[in-house]
Amino acid sequence: MNVLVVDVGGTNVKILATGQNDPRKFPSGPTLTPQDMVDGVRKLAGDWKYEAVSIGYPGLVSKGRIAVEPRNLGPGWQTFDFEAAFNCPVKLMNDAAMQALGSYKSGLLLFVGLGTGLGSALVKEGIVVPMELGHLPYRKGNYEDYVGRRGLERRGKKKWGTHVAFSVGRLIEVFHPDDVVLGGGNAKKLKEVPRECRLGGNAYAFLGGFRLWQSVADSNVALPDGSVAAEQGKDSETGNNARPYVQGGHRPSGKKAGRAFSQALRR
Repeated sequence: MNVLVVDVGGTNVKILATGQNDPRKFPSGPTLTPQDMVDGVRKLAGDWKYEAVSIGYPGLVSKGRIAVEPRNLGPGWQTFDFEAAFNCPVKLMNDAAMQALGSYKSGLLLFVGLGTGLGSALVKEGIVVPMELGHLPYRKGNYEDYVGRRGLERRGKKKWGTHVAFSVGRLIEVFHPDDVVLGGGNAKKLKEVPRECRLGGNAYAFLGGFRLWQSVADSNVALPDGSVAAEQGKDSETGNNARPYVQGGHRPSGKKAGRAFSQALRR
């Protein structure tokens, strides 16, 4: 099966299909509707063959459906029928979770996405838990205000990098991960990578999209280090038949949960 992966961001929509080596992209932004996205993707991927689509969405996805309208895009995403628009099976996943899935090696992975906003997810033994930690209160706003694109533009790389290091350090204290990946489009702008972390890249988002169909898809994707990861229904390290990855967990909700996370992050 040929899979088309669509990574929807606040700045660009990026796509890659099975058997292709070079991603393609077109601009997104605060007026981009889901129909605009589909039209742009279909036009850009017009010469590619695919029978299924994976979409990384910049917001909360619950039980395979968009649960909340995006903060940095146009309206209409919650009720949009993506399978009808693409005329094929579609799997939706939070964009940070999709990149986390592609970055996963073993143990407990903490993924922090530094893009238009602040994405976050945990991965453990094939279970992906998307989080919305960027919306928790921090100083005079929330973490996204300081660590997302707004924080980078307002404060410059040096101060922004300091807030990134502080925030990631607190998350490490809370979750005690075995592996920490900093991904998203702005991760490469860090002058220094915080201790215990490694840089990810957009290629891992594509790999995560292919892994959503891992039991049936044959795909190759170039990784940021120049290597190529092959997904052919088997685990690339063990050679064993791979089971499908599962998106699980629940978004922290309510004032009590928000206070608990915020207090832990401020320690």
